[in-house]
Amino acid sequence: MRARGCGLFGLAAVAMLTAFPPPPARAQDFPLRPLRLVVGFPQGGPNDILARIVGAGLAARLGVSVAVENLPGDSGNTATAAVVSAPADGYTLLLAGPANAINKSLFDKLPFDFLRDIAAVASIAREPLVLVAHPSVPVTGPAELIALAKAMPGRLKMASTGSGSSPHVSGLMFASMAGVEFDIVQFSGGGPALKGMIEGEAQVMFEPMSAAIEPVRAGKLRALAVTTAGRSRALPDVPALGEFVAGYETSAVTGIGAPAKTPAGIIEKLNREINAALLDPAMKTRLENIGSDVLAGAPADFAALMSAETQRWARVLKPNIPR
Repeated sequence: MRARGCGLFGLAAVAMLTAFPPPPARAQDFPLRPLRLVVGFPQGGPNDILARIVGAGLAARLGVSVAVENLPGDSGNTATAAVVSAPADGYTLLLAGPANAINKSLFDKLPFDFLRDIAAVASIAREPLVLVAHPSVPVTGPAELIALAKAMPGRLKMASTGSGSSPHVSGLMFASMAGVEFDIVQFSGGGPALKGMIEGEAQVMFEPMSAAIEPVRAGKLRALAVTTAGRSRALPDVPALGEFVAGYETSAVTGIGAPAKTPAGIIEKLNREINAALLDPAMKTRLENIGSDVLAGAPADFAALMSAETQRWARVLKPNIPR
């Protein structure tokens, strides 16, 4: 069944962003005050982690602070709606990710069109998701997990970071393609889901590498597979899920967006400084250490990438996700 809407979208948050719009900004003067980077998921998840890394790098480049503001709700739609409604002056930005590409196929009625109403500023990274299991689950790889799930249909609990999130649809796609069934446990974001996994509230989940890698390295969770076509340099001993489920491949793409009518000069300046921050050796190493492949590029490159991701998820969702 298709979702029919996305709630009230944090109307108070939108009002705060729009109540006192500043005078139009000029690229040569920008920025004159701190920036806000809005994230549609709670603290501690992959979107929040990437936003804080890139926000710190951008702040160093621009000489003003970049405040990360978490507005969780409705699979990231609350945050997107807030940024769509914000002044188009470059001071309010969106951490855009897989949910934005997925939601167009999941929700019948959204008060915005992401590809139309959010201007692409810069891509950040592409990263695999990791299929992880609680250490109590007696499996060490995907084949054993599939066999266990078939022996216990619907009894293994799979954590989801929210209906329609990348981990959610990646898990549903895996279940469909592998011919297994899980009991989906919904959490309010990546951070709460990881906490629940570690505490044994669920037994398996898909989570982007940036958030999953720390508990995997600490032995709190066991990595069974990565979702990209090949193995990840960050976890080279972990197989690709496609080695066990033919044709399975997915990844998480993130970047920065702004309200659609943001002046081109400001977008170009933000893009230039974000790319410079991403290519700084220290930041590049930091992102690679959490399994992210840096994606520096022009605004048009990120726009084309998000359009392609939206089309790809539409093709994936139709045959593989129960409605």
